[in-house]
Formats: sequence, structure tokens, C-alpha cells
Amino acid sequence: MPAANTLNSYGAVARTLHWLTAILIFAAFPLGLIANDLSHQILDPAITVSQDTILRTVFLFSMHKTLGVTVFFVALFRIAWALTQTRPGLLNGDRRLEAGMAELVHWLLYGSLVLVPLSGWIHHAATSGYAPIWWPFGQSLPFVPKDPRLAEVMGGVHEVLTKALLVSVLLHIAGAVKHHLIDKDATLRRMVTGNGGDVAPPAHHAGPLPALAAIALAALALVGGGFAGVYGHGPDTAAGGTLETVTSDWTVTDGTLGITVQQMGSEVTGSFADWTAAITFDPRETPGSAGFVEVTVAIPSLTLGTVTGQAMGADYFDAETYPTATFIAEILRTEDGYTAPGTLTIRDTPVAAELPFTLELEGDTARMEGQMQVNRMDFGIGAGVGEEKTLGFGVVIDVALTATRAGDGG
Repeated sequence: MPAANTLNSYGAVARTLHWLTAILIFAAFPLGLIANDLSHQILDPAITVSQDTILRTVFLFSMHKTLGVTVFFVALFRIAWALTQTRPGLLNGDRRLEAGMAELVHWLLYGSLVLVPLSGWIHHAATSGYAPIWWPFGQSLPFVPKDPRLAEVMGGVHEVLTKALLVSVLLHIAGAVKHHLIDKDATLRRMVTGNGGDVAPPAHHAGPLPALAAIALAALALVGGGFAGVYGHGPDTAAGGTLETVTSDWTVTDGTLGITVQQMGSEVTGSFADWTAAITFDPRETPGSAGFVEVTVAIPSLTLGTVTGQAMGADYFDAETYPTATFIAEILRTEDGYTAPGTLTIRDTPVAAELPFTLELEGDTARMEGQMQVNRMDFGIGAGVGEEKTLGFGVVIDVALTATRAGDGG
């Protein structure tokens, strides 16, 4: 069987790519639907799900994403191959409207085959969460930052274009059935067997109109998605500003408080938007006590990628019952620098913890960076997820802040 196309038939390469794409799409669609339904249960703080359900959801999502990336590369290769080949003529080319509709559907189909997996891949790369892609490229993409807003928008684009892909696939199938059962021509046979018959297709010149119409329909669908609210509502700042201002010898002017967890072997990073620090500190050159610090954190201000809602649930931080966490420690000067041994309290559970940190002083301005690791099980966080390969026990806490001395150094 010849590999290349002819005016009457598709070659072996084109037919293989066509049916491979079909298999991948029909596998990816149900996997995505099932995984998405399960993920809504997992991310709902009011629903308690088993560890087996979490593992099954992660597996299904990983398979869906991996198949999607595969579709992306197959589609690119398919388009590149088509550009080098003779295109078999439309057997209904003499019916202008019908042929134009067929061209329009083909443009929608090819565009969706590229843009649907690409938008999903960008959404995955821009966010943090579970379900890694099983490809050797890593989980990130060049020029795609970890940005919750970008992830939210691309998730909406993926949702809208997925519907466009579904519609174009259904129309494509309907057209093939019509050709085979009603028109009784060789359109379907030449894609199945490569046998297009000896009848030359009628002359047909599509022009740019079907392509432009496909672009217009896709743009219209994306605009409609905006009216439907699928692109979200931007960064959620409602959780900020819930903690009262504290009196402190040093005033924090800038800072970040972040956490990193391991989920299914992948790092998930997040940060707290609302926290306060009451600091008493006197620099010293010799080892000894240099002051005290009390940090209060608003748990609902946490953003943790795709699992933020799950993290707020009763099995994890239980933010409704325990809305704040605290770290109270003495600041010690050591031979090597500074450290803050004290007590970290989460879910009303106090645990001894120590934060070593570096410090730069310029007059009345101090800049510090520190990191400590705690065990989530010590606080009863995710106690039902007892396997570390599913959710790592260790949680890394990163702190960086800039503070200025209040008044005259009081």
C-alpha cells in the first residue's frame, strides 16, 4: 500500500495518523470527564474521599494529560505531513455549500487538535498540583510562569475549545456517515482501505472563506466562554487583611511565607497572603539571645495550586475550625549565624520547630531568609493519607522578609 496520497485516495501514513488521532481522542475524552468529576469531589472541603479515590483520580488525570500531549504532537506531525502531500479531492466538491461546510469542519478540527492539548498543557505548566504528565519533558514549559491567573484563564480556554473539538468531531463523523450511507460514495472507504475508486473528484476551489469562518467561530466560542465566566474572576484577594495589625519593634515592609509539599512525587508550592510578625530584636556579635518573634498566619489566605480547596478541608488544615497558625520563638545568635527555636502551632497542635536563617543588616533595615521542614503528620494534617508516595510527610516552609526598626530603635 503506497505511503503517499493521490488525488483519489489517502496513503498509508495519512490513514494511520487519522485513525491514531481518533483513538487518542476517544480515549482522552472519557478519561478527562471521569477524572474531572472525581476531582470536584476531592477538592470539595465538605466531601471526605478515600486515598484510593485520590490515587485513581491522579492516575486518570495523568493518563488524560499524557494522551493530550500525544495528540498535540501527532496533530503537528499530521499537519506537517499533509502539507507535503497531494490532497484527495472532495467527492462532493460540485455541491458548493456542502463542500464549504466540510472545509469549515476540517479547519475547526485541525485547529482544535492543536489548541486543545496546548491550552491544557499551558494550564498544567502554569499551576501547581497533582497528576504529572508521563512524558520526559518535565512538567513546565518554556516562557510559561507559575501563575494562578494564567492557569485559570488557560483552563477556561481548554474547556471552551474542548467543546469546539467535540462538536467538530461529531460533525466530521456525521459527514462521513452521510457520505457512506446516503451519498454512497468512496469518502469513508478511501480513509479505511485507501481505495478511492477510479472516478476523478469534481473540481473544487475552497478559497480562504472556510478557514476564516472557522477562526471566527472559534473566536466567538472563546468570547462566549468569557460571558459564561469560564476564565474565572482574577486573583482572589478576599482572604487578605483578616489579621489585626501587631505592635512590633521591627515593622515588616515586605515578605513572603511559602510552603512546598510533595504530591505524587511532584512539588506543589504555595504561599500565605496574610500573616503578621511581632519582632523584638537587638543585633549581637556573640552567641546568645537576640530577641523574640511571634508570627500569626491566616490559614484561609493560602494558595496551593490546584489543591487549595482540598487543603482547606477538614482532613487537612481545617481552616474553618482552625483559622490561624502561630510560630513563637526566641531569636538566638549562634557561632554560624542566627536561628529561631520555638513552637509551631497548627490545628491547635503545638510542635517544637526551629527556623535557621540568614540576616543582612543595613542601618535600621534587616533582610532575612530562612527555611525549616516539618512533618505534616505531627499536626494531623492529611492523617488519612498515610502513604508518603501519595502526599509527602515533609513540608518545607520558606520565609523571606524585609523589616525596618520602629522609632529610634525601641
